[in-house]
Amino acid sequence: MQIMTIEAVPDREIAAVLGIARGSTVRAKHIGSDIVASLRNIVGGEVKEYAALLAGAREQAMDRMIDQAVDLNADAIIGVRMETSTITQAASEVVFYGTAVRLK
Repeated sequence: MQIMTIEAVPDREIAAVLGIARGSTVRAKHIGSDIVASLRNIVGGEVKEYAALLAGAREQAMDRMIDQAVDLNADAIIGVRMETSTITQAASEVVFYGTAVRLK
């Protein structure tokens, strides 16, 4: 599966546009991570606990988008975008979406 942020696959022609492929996940912070993050906030530096949480969320959301494109029999997803939003103070959503296409 080719994943492109641009609107085409270089050197390939699109045979069919199959629709939107999307994947999302909502992740909540853990109270233990909050305590460590609060301490790190005081001394400065990367909050590795949150970085790991968001990295996992991005990977899961992208995997779900790819799964949906596979279900559509797509060869590629073009115009891929990612968005995040805060659901509550303790939870965030990560969404990946793009156009599933079949290539010639």
